[in-house]
Amino acid sequence: MRIFITGASGFIGSAVTNELLSSGHEVIGLARSDESATAITKAGASVLRGSLEDTECLKKGAREADGVIHLAFVHDSTNMENAVRIDAQAVEAFGSVLEGTDKPLLIASGTPPIPGRKATEHDPSPAKGPAAGRGITAQSVVDMSKRGIRSSVVRMPRSVHGEGDIHGLIPQIIKMARAKGFCPYVGDGSNRWPAVHILDVAQLARLAIEEAPAGSVLHAVGDDGVPVHDFVDVIGKRLNVPVKSSTPEELGFLGMILSIDQPASSKITQELLHWKPTHVGLIGDLDQGHYFNN
Repeated sequence: MRIFITGASGFIGSAVTNELLSSGHEVIGLARSDESATAITKAGASVLRGSLEDTECLKKGAREADGVIHLAFVHDSTNMENAVRIDAQAVEAFGSVLEGTDKPLLIASGTPPIPGRKATEHDPSPAKGPAAGRGITAQSVVDMSKRGIRSSVVRMPRSVHGEGDIHGLIPQIIKMARAKGFCPYVGDGSNRWPAVHILDVAQLARLAIEEAPAGSVLHAVGDDGVPVHDFVDVIGKRLNVPVKSSTPEELGFLGMILSIDQPASSKITQELLHWKPTHVGLIGDLDQGHYFNN
């Protein structure tokens, strides 16, 4: 298959690109900059220059491909509404080209917080809060199954970890711990984070683009729920700083994220696509030390 990928040079996108290429697929990667284009070419993929705002470019990429994987997102915390709007327009651009073709369209989203239990693939995306806009876009992709598109959504957990992760939440917690002189958690630290290794995500993305049924919601979850206190304890020991309970207000945007209990299951996904996470979990990955080399 010839797959068009947005975000192909990013942490997740580069792993997905490598997985697809090693499995015999061709990849066209969207590149906004010379740096991204160089990284995509070095990986062995083709390059289409453009951006998420350029819907005609996105349509061209989709038109020339056998399927689309949409991983890019404009990470602008100062104007999330605009970022969500750009994302929705990109998704609709893909849909307008793929409609009636039965070609696959896969996009990334996040696992939802469900009070008191593990979220499953059957649970809806959040209708309120910061992630609501992206949830609406994800649902629009699921609904594209009615338009003759083999659409699917892969929900990512709080931590997609592995070597090369420099912008995720774990590096940000490490950066905060270095700055403050202690590693923070909220409350008693019992809130749980789902997590998955980047190479397990890449394999799931390949399986989804190859065979996921139309309208599938998938969970890329390896660890169902790692207590926050457990992984911040590892970070504290690695940095030789104490761990300390803090209020959400003291920690900025990370405070809200650290305070929410959000375990998730991937049982349905594993059964549907015969996918099984096999790589090291979050605690084991932190123990390997690569997160602390910078």
